Amino acid sequence: MTYQIPPPVPYFVGREREQALAATAVAERDGERDGERAGERERAGESRPLLFALSALGGTGKTELAFRLARTLRSRHPDGVLYVDLDDLRRGGVVEVTDALGDLLGSLGVEPEWLKPSFKARCKQYWTKTDGKSLVIVVDNARYAAEVVPLLPASGDSVVIATSHGPLYDLENGAAIDLALPPLDPSDAMELLRSIAGDARLAAEPEAADRLVRLCCGLPAALHVAGRWIRRHTRSPLPRLIDELTAELHGKGIPMVEVLWDAAYRGLGPEAALLYRMLPGIPGTSFTPEAATAILGRGRIAADRALEELETAGLLDTRDVSDTGDGRKRLPELLRAHARRRAGESTGEERAEWHLRIVRWLLRQAQRADRYAAGTRMTFADLVEPILGAPDVPFEDDEDVAANAAAWKERAFRWLETERHALYACVDLAYARGFDTEAAAFGEPLWTHYLDHPHYADGIEAFRTALAAAQRAGHIPLIVRMRCQLARPLWKQGEFAEAERELAQALSASRSLDESDRYRKLGASVVEFHGMLRSARGDWAAAAADFEASREVHRAIGNEYGAMLQTYRLGEAVAELGQLERAAELLEEAHTEAGRLKRERLTARTGFALGGVLHRLGRGSAAHELYVAALDSARERGADHDEARILDALAVLAEEEGRTAEARGHREGARDIRLRNGLA
Repeated sequence: MTYQIPPPVPYFVGREREQALAATAVAERDGERDGERAGERERAGESRPLLFALSALGGTGKTELAFRLARTLRSRHPDGVLYVDLDDLRRGGVVEVTDALGDLLGSLGVEPEWLKPSFKARCKQYWTKTDGKSLVIVVDNARYAAEVVPLLPASGDSVVIATSHGPLYDLENGAAIDLALPPLDPSDAMELLRSIAGDARLAAEPEAADRLVRLCCGLPAALHVAGRWIRRHTRSPLPRLIDELTAELHGKGIPMVEVLWDAAYRGLGPEAALLYRMLPGIPGTSFTPEAATAILGRGRIAADRALEELETAGLLDTRDVSDTGDGRKRLPELLRAHARRRAGESTGEERAEWHLRIVRWLLRQAQRADRYAAGTRMTFADLVEPILGAPDVPFEDDEDVAANAAAWKERAFRWLETERHALYACVDLAYARGFDTEAAAFGEPLWTHYLDHPHYADGIEAFRTALAAAQRAGHIPLIVRMRCQLARPLWKQGEFAEAERELAQALSASRSLDESDRYRKLGASVVEFHGMLRSARGDWAAAAADFEASREVHRAIGNEYGAMLQTYRLGEAVAELGQLERAAELLEEAHTEAGRLKRERLTARTGFALGGVLHRLGRGSAAHELYVAALDSARERGADHDEARILDALAVLAEEEGRTAEARGHREGARDIRLRNGLA
């Protein structure tokens, strides 16, 4: 069972009313279902899940309560507990809900190649995948009902817990159980403060303790900081500490939470205070110890000491906030805003230096991950050199490359996916700061990530920004590359005319480059992209012409892999045109060459394509042999998308040859794979 909720905080009090309301609602739903007849369960409206709308001011503990409810409901919902933070997907205040659906479908086991590209198609896929499931889904940091409704599973046995800073007024009446979360009452607030502080002074000096509780206004976030603050100042009389806070509050009108955080910040050592000011400069909503080390620039030991001090002061979430196993931490949004204000104590030049350091470090790690994940390929950005005081992410673990290449590749792909929010945000940060060379360079490793995890909105925005940076930097090869990369998600989203314009400009720019093999290869790549666009539009004759032209360039410069790939694409195109004998010759050539080059995936795919052409030519025995080899390869690689289409082809062939039972088995296998991936 997928379980994406972090461990509980050490101290949690109150919220009995909200927990009781949720428990009662779930029990009533389950009781009603247990008493229904089977036929009645299918009546209209039964697919609506139970939705809790948990709204509260920042610092009230709504996310932690959502997690607590999810943990409580876990045993009743055996199909998984999922979590999506919409702020991770928010760009310019807007959430790309298609990507949120993609994240949830991925959590439900849908591989990237099965994800439908459009919003409507992905909604249907999500409904199919969640139909009949019993899930708990936490949707954190929603701002509008329109961000939540598409994420509701198609199952009345599921529960959705949506958190927001304010009520989601645009939800239908009665669509959700409203759990508006007030501040803690004084007794619960005092209990939480005493649990965190563990200090006898609170009991010995009740008036001072009451004043401190009132200062915290019932906000758990403030009480956590206050409790840790008391633990750090063991020798000062409690009334005097609170007098100082009260005077600052009344004298300056600073919000209470800000006062407590300021007091905690003033107690930090120089390195911890510096790191705290730097942390908002790390793109994304979470960070690893390696990223903190990189931005601080003083080595891992100094960074670890500073992080420990921040945790002790209550200025950092002490939990590992994800299941990535890399010690990732999150600076909660209110604390991030406070740290950003404290960053104002540093000069603009200092902040620019921090940003350049973290941008270059993340770019270096992305380039290294790209090398491990995609191997040697055509790139044009300069590689970032090692950064002093900022160790690299350890993708490799020993020197035996041959034995461990697959593990390193998987680790690199996993890093790119885990850090994708930071990497995409880094493109914007670098461009806004005028780091044009770095902003443009990010486009290359993000291409490797995009091909494996096609988040269309992120890809379009990142490649557009990288293109603008390359234009400002006057880097023509990267301009060409980014226009090609931008074109692909555009045509995948049906924006064919815009994709055509980008590729036309890419082709024009490529002609201004010299005639070196490197730039001729880039020009051939542009022509290949143009052929792929024409294939997507169904213009197979024009696509075939592009693939043939690209193939000739690759042959002329001695690029065996490029020539093989274009031969494969050309074979598929002429097969679509009905030129089956020529298609068979081309695909046979590509299949043989892919095997010689030890390209396992392309060997299987060229073999499958060749089998399809031979089948159409009436050579069923040869087609069957190629299909079976491709099927074995797909199963060995875990490529269930390829497996399903090969099973479909085997079913057709078996049916034509009178092997009805075999055909039925193949069709059932393909159907089972599609159902696992949310497709009917």
